[in-house]
Amino acid sequence: MTTQTTEHQGPQESRVFAPSAEFAAQATVSGMDAYKALWTEASQDYEGFWARLARENLDWKVPFTRTLNEDDAPFYKWFEDGKLNVSYNCLDRNLENGNGGKTAIIFEADDGAVTNVTYKELHEKVCKFANGLKSRGIKKGDRVIIYMSMSVEGVAAMQACARIGATHSVVFGGFSAKSLQERIIDAGAVAVITADEQQRGGKRLPLKSIVDEALAMGGCDTIKDVIVYKRTGGDVAHVAGRDIWLHELVEGQSAECEPEWVEAEHPLFILYTSGSTGTPKGVQHSSGGYLLWAALTMKWTFDIKPSDVYWCTADIGWVTGHSYIAYGPTAVGATQIIFEGIPTFPNAGRFWETVAKHKVSIFYTAPTAIRSLIKAADVDPKVHPKNYDLSSLRLLGTVGEPINPEAWMWYYKNVGGEKCPIVDTFWQTETGGHMITPLPGATPMVPGSCTLPLPGIMTAIVDEAGHDVPNGQGGILVVKRPWPSMIRTIWNNPERFKSSYFPEELGGKYYLAGDGAIRNKDTGYFTITGRIDDVLNVSGHRMGTMEIESALVANPLVAEAAVVGKPDETTGESICAFVVLKQARPTGEEAKRLALELRNWVAKEIGPIAKPKEIRFGDNLPKTRSGKIMRRLLRVLAKGETITQDVSTLENPAILEQLKEAS
Repeated sequence: MTTQTTEHQGPQESRVFAPSAEFAAQATVSGMDAYKALWTEASQDYEGFWARLARENLDWKVPFTRTLNEDDAPFYKWFEDGKLNVSYNCLDRNLENGNGGKTAIIFEADDGAVTNVTYKELHEKVCKFANGLKSRGIKKGDRVIIYMSMSVEGVAAMQACARIGATHSVVFGGFSAKSLQERIIDAGAVAVITADEQQRGGKRLPLKSIVDEALAMGGCDTIKDVIVYKRTGGDVAHVAGRDIWLHELVEGQSAECEPEWVEAEHPLFILYTSGSTGTPKGVQHSSGGYLLWAALTMKWTFDIKPSDVYWCTADIGWVTGHSYIAYGPTAVGATQIIFEGIPTFPNAGRFWETVAKHKVSIFYTAPTAIRSLIKAADVDPKVHPKNYDLSSLRLLGTVGEPINPEAWMWYYKNVGGEKCPIVDTFWQTETGGHMITPLPGATPMVPGSCTLPLPGIMTAIVDEAGHDVPNGQGGILVVKRPWPSMIRTIWNNPERFKSSYFPEELGGKYYLAGDGAIRNKDTGYFTITGRIDDVLNVSGHRMGTMEIESALVANPLVAEAAVVGKPDETTGESICAFVVLKQARPTGEEAKRLALELRNWVAKEIGPIAKPKEIRFGDNLPKTRSGKIMRRLLRVLAKGETITQDVSTLENPAILEQLKEAS
């Protein structure tokens, strides 16, 4: 990599790292001229550009004749008269092109045990699984909940649903029974696929018992089957007629399963993400357009080669685990690591040890993980990356949130040895795949900036009226044209889809990403400045403030609660809750005890990821005379800053002093 310095490369950042000539020479998109050529093609013939890519990157049972249907905007349709099967494109195609004996998955268990699975073996596993699902009456259009940890079986469950045309909804294995129940009800699921327990960080954690608890809460009458993968052999309850072990389900099933050929717009999956209201949003993705972008970004962003060993450290419970574990890598015939454990067990060198052991060449992780490992290496020099052989690495990536420049530089120097490009990928659950990111063989990189949009992704920064703002001026990030992998709707709530993502304030025609951004005056590079709504981003996981507030107020002790985010060195953003109890405001040890109790309550209601880092108790919350909570003031308090805003509209300004201290 070569380094040069210029000015104005983003807010207060002037370091620039250009791709090396060697990397650029072998890259899928080689040099800025190649990037610009793709952009020109997209600009001059938008539909023709996407049609060419769809024909070149996917196998179609029935070729499409119409590329984009905008008749019912913003409910756009792509390749709608074409038919294909996602599982066929990910598995059968690899058998037909000679990849059957190639390793598809290197599974590393929590305890370090390694299992290799070839494409032929994965195909057989998925076909038997799919036939097992069909034997239970599960068919095209049915919804299936998958509540599993990282495993080959988790990916096989997703692919098996895709193979028979069932729409899956993966729920992160850390979510509570209540969260699971809500998602089962909203999806109208007919089955849950789970495991007895999950193994993480040397501990066994329940899964099946949480499913049982969720179903016992009521409202889940659509569930006919609970399929259980025996991971640990832990003791779990068994409901006759409803529960079946996975190994019994697939026993005796045929290793061949004809794919269900579905329309390109057929819903592949629903993935629930938090909104700024208390109800989770079921983001629905298509089959054809979604898979196209997952495959294409594997080639463009990750520059995937047949010899690569690729490792995305995400969980299948999040969209990154869908696009860049379950579907993208298999669609391009990659060899990938699937890792069951956590980065700090048995010690904080686990990631680097795994890279060295498996000769990983492409490594994709979250800034949160990087920051926690920087801290760990400072405390214990033995787990510093320099103590491991990371010479196999040729490309690094980050996902989930913007990476701060200091963490970027540490990653670049200590993990990449100053030779690996870093793809800082901006995208969302709703976008299906990368939107703005450096291309490793083309784009000069700037620490902290996601740089430029991918070809065909028409991003812009606008003001609150939808007018473009000049470079160097912050505003709202939007996408001006539909693209194939975009969200199709919110499950069961098309009106919420329109108001959330195509608001009338912006003319109803631009996709609203929900993030603020700024473009550099000279380079046009994008830097994401944070959420513009009340959605928190903790360790790359998005949660609505309303969802956490609702959980707190559900506690019998709590009268009122308001939740805001505050910057956090490790997690990017942490949760700060302001709570009014139904009893006198606690102080001292009593306040600490109640704060711990409420943190654990939120963990049970939503999941451990949603636990507030800080809880502050007050006699009241700062409100206007009309009763509106002034959250902007709470954000200032959470950050420990001095309030400079006008507080004359407050009914109770004295309350601000009381809320300064955490319990």
